[in-house]
Parts: sequence; structure tokens; C-alpha cells
Amino acid sequence: MFLKSIGAKILAKKAVKSIHKWANNPIETQQKVFNTLISEAKNTSFGKDHHFHKIQTHQDFVKLVSVRDYEELKDYFERTANGEENVLWKGKPAYIAKTSGTTSGAKYIPITKQSMPSHIEAAKNALLCYIQETGNVDFVNGKMIFLQGSPVLEVKNGINIGRLSGIVAHFVPKYLQKNRLPSWETNCIDDWETKVDAIVEETKNENMTLIGGIPSWVQMYYEKLQVASNLKVGELFKNLQLFVYGGVNYEPYRAKFEEMIGRRIDSIELYPASEGFFAFQDSQKEKGMLLLLNSGIFYEFIEASKFYDENPKRLTIGEVETGVNYVMIISTNAGLWGYNIGDTVQFTSTKPYRVIVSGRIKHFISAFGEHVIGKEVEQAINEAMKKFHFSISEFTVAPQTNPIKDELPYHEWLIEFQSPPKNLIEIADFMDKSMQGQNTYYRDLIEGRVLQPLKISNLEEGSFNNYMKSQGKLGGQNKVPRLSDNRKIADQLLS
Repeated sequence: MFLKSIGAKILAKKAVKSIHKWANNPIETQQKVFNTLISEAKNTSFGKDHHFHKIQTHQDFVKLVSVRDYEELKDYFERTANGEENVLWKGKPAYIAKTSGTTSGAKYIPITKQSMPSHIEAAKNALLCYIQETGNVDFVNGKMIFLQGSPVLEVKNGINIGRLSGIVAHFVPKYLQKNRLPSWETNCIDDWETKVDAIVEETKNENMTLIGGIPSWVQMYYEKLQVASNLKVGELFKNLQLFVYGGVNYEPYRAKFEEMIGRRIDSIELYPASEGFFAFQDSQKEKGMLLLLNSGIFYEFIEASKFYDENPKRLTIGEVETGVNYVMIISTNAGLWGYNIGDTVQFTSTKPYRVIVSGRIKHFISAFGEHVIGKEVEQAINEAMKKFHFSISEFTVAPQTNPIKDELPYHEWLIEFQSPPKNLIEIADFMDKSMQGQNTYYRDLIEGRVLQPLKISNLEEGSFNNYMKSQGKLGGQNKVPRLSDNRKIADQLLS
């Protein structure tokens, strides 16, 4: 066994022991995080404006700090970006992460010296948990690739600004540098298609054992590899063992990935964002990702169905239940306070606390009161793929409120198939029944003839990539919303 393998096993055992310590004491762990955050930030501009010196309990915090999104904190963010110190957190941030902003346009999120380590530790611990559980450690001796944004940073007002994945690239541990691809020069290529072509050339003759990235962009990489080598990915990379991903659900892509690779490989899901690294898959056997309760983030949860009420209750970790759709609110050591990141989550377990991302609070369809969320549409299409044996490149769902002639309105599923199946009407009927089984509001609207069953629109190959390119969002950490309450995306795809 290589020395690196032996070292990884020792680190894995130590890491899992440390994780179990805080995971088994969730309420105490979160209380410590809360106390530290309030104490450290009480002399910042935000802390003074919101009387942090008066905060002793979570109830105090709720009274003094309202839930806000990016736009409602924008003034504080802009002051921070302009170089002002002690605004949201003490001193200046070490970095500012520029995000594509699925709901608010471009956003600039501070990353501090205190918050940056959690981004690195969480990704490392996800791999160590995998090693400890499975005993599989061989992948650490091969080459690894993470498809990500450019690490080139802009310096403004003494602060480094860039994409989160590009910032993280500066913190790759030395012991992984020799194993990591692509080269720095290739990683700095800005044009995504040119970059992927260069990555293919650099990696096609290497012993690749771990590949990571958002599934849709990894799929593009795999397709280009197959063209370049005329081989399945698993034949080209005989020792490929692990796929690490985040950003979107892997299940709609899994069948296609297994076909391209030629076999099933293990996968690890991560839940990173510019605002913090929230969770990672700590077990191949359990559903969901372990919520990171000790990483400088204090969590609150609001039931999604009550989020737009006048004063919805803000729950702490000890008050949540499994199977409920919650909007996740965070306060962090990067200076985010009562911050709505826009994601909805459901707990799959409370011993320990594991979550799945169920959607976005602003990405849903309720044009007729149906309250359809991302988790439901993903489950419907996953069930259909398993039953009818087809695979897809990408999909999104939108309401059709003004159908032709005297038709009832319906949900339009815009799907780019790998190979279009012939029985689309049968598939649509199956998926509609799945949606009705999951969502009683939707079923009632179908049975009451307010809506007609869903329809599938078969999109040409490359439709989603062309749409993302037109939006300046091809590659990197960008992703297509699974569903929306309007037809902006749908109409552009169809045109």
C-alpha cells in the first residue's frame, strides 16, 4: 500500500471521530456557534445597528435581526466591497465571491479568514468519511480533476474577488497538488468550451481516479472524451472510482453517466455555496447529507408553506422534523445575518441531522395554487427514466397559462433527451400520475379540470447549452433552474 493510502486511512479515522463528537451533540454545538458569532460581531456596523450587545438568546436575535435576502443586505455588502472595515464582520473579508445569482443577478458575498477554512475542511472530510466507511482508498494514488471556474482573481479595494470555485483552487493542499488536474494554465482559460477541450487533452492519457463537478458540465467533458478517444470513459480511465458533485441532483444524470462510463461508480454529494459549505454526504448507505453544525454557521429554518406569512416562526435545529420543506436561514462568520440563501431543504434524519436540497423558494410553480417544488419534478422524471429506460441531458418545467384554442392550461416539461423515446405520451402520463401522487394540490387541479395533465416538449440536442451560452452562463458553477413560475426560460428555449 502506498504511504499516501496509509496516511489517508489514519486521517479518515481521526476525522470521523471528531465529526461524531459534534454531530452527537447538535443543540449544544449550535449554541456555541451562536454565542461566538454574536460575541465576535457585536462591534461591527451591523452588530451596533442591531444591538448585538442585548442579544442573549435566540428569541432576542429574532426580535432584533429580521430575515433578509441579498437585496435587503445590499448596502452592507457594497460597503464591504468598497473596502470599509468592520461592516458585517471584523476587519475586511479575505475574499469576495462573485456568484451568478439565480434570483438577484450578480451577487458579491464576503468570505473571511474565519469562514474560508470550512470550505476546504468540508470537502476533505467528505472524502475521509467515504474512506472510513468503505475502506476504499486507492483513488488517492491516482489523478483527480474538479471542473471549476477560473482561479484568476481581481483585486479591488485590497480584496480578492472571483468565483468561489476559483478561490478554492488557491487552497488545494500540497499533498494533492501532484495528483490534481488540470494544469493552472488550463484552469485559467475563461471560455468554457475551449477550457473543456484543453482539459480533455490533458487528462485523456492520465490515470484518472476521481472526477468532480456539476453533473451537466461533467457530462460535456465525458462526451468530448468519448469523441477524442472513441472509448467509453471507464475504458479510458480503468481506475476511475469516484464522482464528487454538487449544485444539482445527480439522479437525472446517473443513467447516462453509467452508460458513458460503462459501469456504476460511487458518488459523493456536496452542498457548497458562496455563502458557506453547508453539508456533505457522509455515508453511502444513508439518505441525505450531514448538516455541518460546527463550521461557523448558525441555522434557522422556516416552513416553506408558511414562509410568506406575516411572522413565520424561525426554528432552531432542535425544533425541525423530517420530511418537512424548510427555507434555510443562515448567520455566519463571514458576516451574513438572518440570511435567506433561497434554498429549501428537507431533513431525512435528525440523529444525526441530514438534509436533502428540495428546491428553491423562488423556483416553484404555483400559477394555479399547485405549489410544485423541485424535489417533486425530479422524483417524477427519475421514476420515469427507470421505468421506460431513457436518459436525458437536461430539463426544466414551466406553466403554460395561455394554451392554444380551448385547451386547459398545463405544465410544460421541456426535456433534452439523449435519444428521444417514441412513447412520449405514455411517459408524460406516467410522470403526471407521479406528480399527482406527490402533490395533492396538483391532483385536485387535474381532477377539478383546472389543469390538464402535463405535456412534454422534446428539445433539440444542445438546446440548454445554447441557452446558457446566450445568458453568459456556460460552464463553471452555473446551472439551469429545474422549474419556474413563468415562461421566461421556456420561451427562450423554444425560440
